[in-house]
Amino acid sequence: MNFLQAEPTYIISFEEIFWGGILVAFSMGIHGIGMLWVLRVNHSVNKKFSTKKNFITGLWPIIFASFMIIFVHLTEVLLWSLFFLWRNCFANGSLSFYFALNEYTTVGSKFNLPLNWRLLEGMISITGLLTFAWSTGVLFTLAKEFQEQGFVLFARRHHKN
Repeated sequence: MNFLQAEPTYIISFEEIFWGGILVAFSMGIHGIGMLWVLRVNHSVNKKFSTKKNFITGLWPIIFASFMIIFVHLTEVLLWSLFFLWRNCFANGSLSFYFALNEYTTVGSKFNLPLNWRLLEGMISITGLLTFAWSTGVLFTLAKEFQEQGFVLFARRHHKN
C-alpha cells in the first residue's frame, strides 16, 4: 500500500446531506412505528397468557419481540439498500443490502460508496447506533417485566412450602 498516494478530493455536498437526513428520518420513523408495534404485540401476547403464568409463557413474548425487532432493523437496512441501488452505488441488490447491513451494524466492509456519497457511510452507522439503543431500551423494559413476573411466581411457590 502506498501511503504517499493522495486520496481524491472529497467535498460534502448539499445533496448528500439532504438525502442522508431523509434516510435517517425515515429510518427513525420506521423504528418508532416498529417499536410501538413490538410493545403492542407483546402486550397482547402477555394478556393472552395471563392465566397461565410460567417460565415459558413469560419468556416466549421476549423471544418473539426479539424477532420482531430484528425484522424492523432489516426493514431499515432495506431502505438504505434500495437508496444505494437507486443511486447506482452497487451492481446488485445483494451487494447493496450486504453493504448497508454491515455499515448499519458498524461492522464495516471492504466495499465503499462512490466518493460523492461517502458521508452516508457514517450516517447509516449513526442511524444503526441510535436504533439499536432504542431497541435495547424496549428489550430492557420487556426483560424487566419478565423478571418481575418470575420473581412473583418464585415467591408464591416458595411461600406455599
